[in-house]
Amino acid sequence: MSGIVLNVVGVHLYLERDGQVLLGLRHPGSAYSGGSWHVLAGHCEAEAASACLVREAYEEAGLVIEPADVELVHTVPMREQPTDPPRVQLFFRALRWEGEPELREPDKCVQWAWWNVKDLPEPIVPYTRAAIEGIRAGRVYTEPGWTR
Repeated sequence: MSGIVLNVVGVHLYLERDGQVLLGLRHPGSAYSGGSWHVLAGHCEAEAASACLVREAYEEAGLVIEPADVELVHTVPMREQPTDPPRVQLFFRALRWEGEPELREPDKCVQWAWWNVKDLPEPIVPYTRAAIEGIRAGRVYTEPGWTR
């Protein structure tokens, strides 16, 4: 197993309606990017990525999504700091869902809001902006830079 490094798998929900994308404002005390806007996201446990996305959407925002109603639309491999584990960030689009976003984890997210995809808020998590721009341009992959 020499040279093998395990990657963290993150799932992200790209939810768009009427030209607007759903973003959450991360709690200022969050361990990662506190006070920044980000799509709904979570880390895979011992589960399929689509199942993780469905679980996170319900846990974080009360949205009900069927696994058959999601499609992978963008991938972002990244490592922000040399001591960080490498991550593979998977962005899924939900084709259908039930419910309106509600704050279910106020210690992680303090607000959900719909933003025009052409006028995203600041500050926004940089790889989130890159992924949204990639999705809008029809690209399926963004490699924002790699720290060894």
